[in-house]
Amino acid sequence: MPASPLVVGFDLDMTLIDTVPGFAAVLGALGAELGVDFPVAEMTARLGPPLESVLAGHLDEDAIGPAGDRFRELYPDHAIDSVPVLPGAHAALAAVRRHGGRVVVVTGKFPRNAELHVTHLGLDVDVLEGWVWGLGKADALVREGAGVYVGDHVHDVEGALAAGVLSVSVLTGGCTREELLDAGTHVVLDDLRGFPQWLDEHVASRG
Repeated sequence: MPASPLVVGFDLDMTLIDTVPGFAAVLGALGAELGVDFPVAEMTARLGPPLESVLAGHLDEDAIGPAGDRFRELYPDHAIDSVPVLPGAHAALAAVRRHGGRVVVVTGKFPRNAELHVTHLGLDVDVLEGWVWGLGKADALVREGAGVYVGDHVHDVEGALAAGVLSVSVLTGGCTREELLDAGTHVVLDDLRGFPQWLDEHVASRG
């Protein structure tokens, strides 16, 4: 039997793009509006969890929802131009194309803001699914027929495993190799620069 078509899912923040400078700039703008001095370095050290959980502990509970909405409104003006791709991102997507595959980005980011990043940076993506986190990523991965999901966070691993797909993790986010392995990831790469070679070997093993 021939192997099924190659579909590779990628997380966005801290997997394909370095969101830290943009996220920090938006936190600064939001803090200025709210009169809050956010500990930006601390809050951007492990990006990936939903925004509201990042804001928790720094605002009153009833202020978190409105602050999250305002953060997303401020985002396009403060976070698009300053956010670069991470090393190897374009080459990783090109490697999928070279094998005749499709690229699916599944991210917890607000969909419109994720789309702005993808367009601005010229990321070659077939499907973009936003505002899904952890186990919630599994539905999109299964629907699109993904066989691999690449992320940087233990909850990316959780989503991949829930979807029954191969979990590939990169160390460009805040999670350590040990944390990712303990979460059950199948492969750990230092960054996406190692992905094309890994994919070549993976495709060859599928026959």
